[in-house]
Amino acid sequence: MSSVAHNNPLHFFYRLLLLLHLLPIFAVAQNYRNVSLGSSLTTNINNGSWVSPSGEFAFGFRPIENDQFLLAIWFDKIPDKTMVWCANGDKPAPRGSKVELTTRGSFVLKDPAQGIELWRAGRLSGTVKYAAMLDNGNFVIEGENSSSYLWESFKQPSDTILPSQIMEMNDVLYSRLRENNYTRGRFRLRLPDNGNFVLNPVAFPSQTENHYEAYYNLTWLTGSVPVNVRQFVFNESGNIYIVRRNGSIMNLTWDNIVPTKDVYYRATLNFDGVFTQYSHPRESNGTSQRWSIVRSIPNNICASIEGRLGSGACGYNSYCILTSDQRSSCECPPGYVFLDPNDRFAGCRPDFILQTCQEEDSRKVEDFFELKTLKNVDWPTSDYESLNSYNEQDCRSSCLNDCLCSIALFKDGICWKKKLPLPNGRLNPALNGNALIKVRKDGNLSAQPMNPYPPFLETKKDRSTLILVGSVLLGSSVFFNFLFLAAIFLVFFFMEKRLRKTNQASSVLRSKLRSFTYKELEEATGGFKEELGRGSFGIVYKGVTEEMGLRNYVAVKKLDKVFREGEKEFKTEVNVIGQTHHKNLVRLLGFCEEGQNRLLVYEFMSNSSLAEHLFGISKPDWNQRVQIAFGISRGLIFAARISDFGLAKLLMNDQTRTTTGIRGTRGYVAPEWFRNTPITVKVDVYSFGVMLLEIICCRKSIELELGEEVKAVLTDWAYDCYRKGKLQDLVENDEDAMNDMRRFERLVMIAIWCIQEEPSLRPSMKKVTQMLEGVLEVSVPPCPYHFSTFLGDYSSTDEAKVS
Repeated sequence: MSSVAHNNPLHFFYRLLLLLHLLPIFAVAQNYRNVSLGSSLTTNINNGSWVSPSGEFAFGFRPIENDQFLLAIWFDKIPDKTMVWCANGDKPAPRGSKVELTTRGSFVLKDPAQGIELWRAGRLSGTVKYAAMLDNGNFVIEGENSSSYLWESFKQPSDTILPSQIMEMNDVLYSRLRENNYTRGRFRLRLPDNGNFVLNPVAFPSQTENHYEAYYNLTWLTGSVPVNVRQFVFNESGNIYIVRRNGSIMNLTWDNIVPTKDVYYRATLNFDGVFTQYSHPRESNGTSQRWSIVRSIPNNICASIEGRLGSGACGYNSYCILTSDQRSSCECPPGYVFLDPNDRFAGCRPDFILQTCQEEDSRKVEDFFELKTLKNVDWPTSDYESLNSYNEQDCRSSCLNDCLCSIALFKDGICWKKKLPLPNGRLNPALNGNALIKVRKDGNLSAQPMNPYPPFLETKKDRSTLILVGSVLLGSSVFFNFLFLAAIFLVFFFMEKRLRKTNQASSVLRSKLRSFTYKELEEATGGFKEELGRGSFGIVYKGVTEEMGLRNYVAVKKLDKVFREGEKEFKTEVNVIGQTHHKNLVRLLGFCEEGQNRLLVYEFMSNSSLAEHLFGISKPDWNQRVQIAFGISRGLIFAARISDFGLAKLLMNDQTRTTTGIRGTRGYVAPEWFRNTPITVKVDVYSFGVMLLEIICCRKSIELELGEEVKAVLTDWAYDCYRKGKLQDLVENDEDAMNDMRRFERLVMIAIWCIQEEPSLRPSMKKVTQMLEGVLEVSVPPCPYHFSTFLGDYSSTDEAKVS
């Protein structure tokens, strides 16, 4: 500090004033009960807690859902025991956990059953003397020769600050995820090092500090003049204010309150982003007591969040209604329902099949869709088109006939068209406009999913062949061989009218599966000469058959080691596949069941494989790869019932339970194939996760030539990069992906959920698709190898086994 500052009387006055504000802090700090070295608490409810001298605050374990516990501080004299601090909101402690002030001077929370350290009170630089729960709600660790505490809870706030607590530069308050979910949530109160005071939404569930545009900023009150914040103070009188670097005091958007000693105070950043100061009577007066709101910022949380990133105060596709206490309530528009009926802040989803941009949804659109009116509701950051000089009927017609339009807002002769997902929804009584919500009419729910594939996979029409996409990835990915076996190939095609007429007779034949003899297929494949690829159930050969004088290429799959007495099972499974007709699934043409020979005959996929597109010279760009992944996930939703889970029943008994019959490429096959556990549709979810990583990273699942062991197996490397916060390493040469790291991180997290070793942890393909499309939030995935009991050939690195 300069000599001028020392000699400045005004500056001295401000410092003196601040000191007077803080005097009660030092007085309280002297009153405590010591917690000696070697003391501990466990999650056993009878183990007690460490209480402050006055009994107003307690430190210990608080039970939450699922028999888990939080290490916390709470008001101990009021009925609801309100928590004001917790150490392990992101890692709740299981029963049996213990926190101990060790004789070596560390303060650690551990799960003794597994020896896992769940939380630690930082790095204590000095010799620990004792710990104490103070009467101001601060839990401290005192050193032998220190003028300040070695550690204190006031310096590590969670979502609440208390009277006598001061936040310094770069300190942060974190909201909870939900009222009863103590994971760090979507909002932050920060004192960044630029001297400001801000409230921000953040990227969730990202573990990095990706702050979105502020919805409260102290510079707004000063006309962009720097605030130069040094401290954020909550004093003993209950007043909250800013101390500037020059020592002057600045209030927020509220006035000082009248001091009183008859109430408790706390200030909490609520899970919905509202920073609120509360009061609670200290003494019971015989009536029901609860926390009352003293003041809060912002005044209107629904309208304050206006950034183009993030979902807003409520989740995507919902809208926010301001309550009488300046908090938010969330609702769904007509035709939409909550993603989670128990969590109204998680967003909404359409409760109908959305309009597609395909021909069947574009003709006579008024027969299938209608627009419902929602007054004075808007999603102002989701507009993609603005049409002037329109009346409401024009606006309705424009949205109804636009396959991309999900909602339109009509106001003052302007029609704003919007598309999903819809962020920042809010009810605004002053809007004086109508939101027009597109919904499918009752009884017309049979529309097909949107064509998921990008234009780069399309070719010009050819009169002699079908135009197919997502062709067999033979030899490159066992997952595509799985899909090939089960007729799960994602395809789209357009046929000229003349071709349809020419092949009409052939189509009639194909509506029923043809029974081939073994000799017919042997001749069709030239003695099983041209091998297309190998899967975990057999080998695929290229062949050609004749029907109605037309030569058709086919792919013939020879199944290995099926049940010798399994004719009935084979016919049942084949019949299920044969009856399934969908434009996104390749058609099964026929089969052979002669002696012990079991063969399946499919349409031949004439285009190059997806592997050649992904790993060849000309690679699809980032957005095209994302659309490919989305499309495949949608197809799997439809086809889950006829996956290899069904065909696996055709294998011999010793193949369904052991590694004998599994020849899948290392890294693609779900671990249950190697164990004595049932095979379910979750094996396809696992394989989709591996393939998703291949698509977004644009590299093969296994690349042993990379040298580094952790990089050789994509699943291991992807999780390692995610765990270390270095996801950019996965796409360092892809500029488009690097510029879209938020979406890239989301896709990696979805893939990690899919590749969990424990099948029950993997989401269904429906949920995977909802996460990909943004209608479901993606929570932080656990380590995929945590439940490993048999890694064998499946897991590739020691690091993956223990990470």
